[in-house]
Amino acid sequence: MTHRSERTADTALVSVPGGQVTLSDRRTQRRWPVEVAPYELARFPVTQARYAEVTGQRPSTAHGDRLPVEGVSWWDAVRFCNALSEREGFAAAYRIDDGGEGDGIEWDRSADGYRLPTEAEWEHACRAGSDGPRHGPLDEIAWYRGNSDERLHEVGTRRPNAWGLHDMLGNVWDWCWDVYDPEVYGSYRVLRGGGWFDEHWSCRASARRRSHPTFRVDDVGFRVARSVAGPAPGSVAH
Repeated sequence: MTHRSERTADTALVSVPGGQVTLSDRRTQRRWPVEVAPYELARFPVTQARYAEVTGQRPSTAHGDRLPVEGVSWWDAVRFCNALSEREGFAAAYRIDDGGEGDGIEWDRSADGYRLPTEAEWEHACRAGSDGPRHGPLDEIAWYRGNSDERLHEVGTRRPNAWGLHDMLGNVWDWCWDVYDPEVYGSYRVLRGGGWFDEHWSCRASARRRSHPTFRVDDVGFRVARSVAGPAPGSVAH
């Protein structure tokens, strides 16, 4: 049995300092710098126990309280953020118009509630001051195809980065707030981090993937963030 204190710890937040990160896209060969304000990011991906406690649902294919929740869409993730905010007495970060495919949502940047990180925030946190493709040896920091036995693993069982964040690479991809490339892919949203079934080249701080905001995949989960003061940079609101 997972106790409430353990479930609460699953969304415990780490204070992340501000800074600048340079994002890149291999497909377009584009690079762009983004200034990131201080914010807070969950130490672990949201677990199945925490997701069930907040939503009453267990959507994952693999089952285990300490496994990261997967099989959740981007819409599921943003609704979880609002539900967790309400549960803990914070202002909801998202105003949602159900029925959209990614356009029926507005981010209230003045809200103090839980939200998804922008991809700039995600990469800044993943790097934790490092400048290589990974913050440590891959087998020590991530569950990926080379060591996962092609299955999901409990959160926090690989070495964290310098800022105390676990599973930034491998295990499950993380949904981010941002639209991937609206001119080419419409409402598709950004995924970051690589998953348990991915080869080593997908488990890099700079690797980007995309998925439709309604899709649910068995290697995609999310982690929550919160703004600490003022508007959170790193993304254009959509």
